[in-house]
Amino acid sequence: MLMCREATRLMSLKQDRVLTLREKTALRFHLSMCGACRACARQFDLLHAIGEHHPAALKPSSTPDD
Repeated sequence: MLMCREATRLMSLKQDRVLTLREKTALRFHLSMCGACRACARQFDLLHAIGEHHPAALKPSSTPDD
């Protein structure tokens, strides 16, 4: 069984790439038993959704002129 630290790492990775079947299964099992991590997963999903709609996410980053 995953520890919360590993579950959190997988939740973060899930925002950037598709998890492997093993990772998905382990995370799903952990989330079925850990309310704190379920709340954390909802927060990750919410932040990711907000970030996708933020104007700065739509254009390439620029560096300030010195």
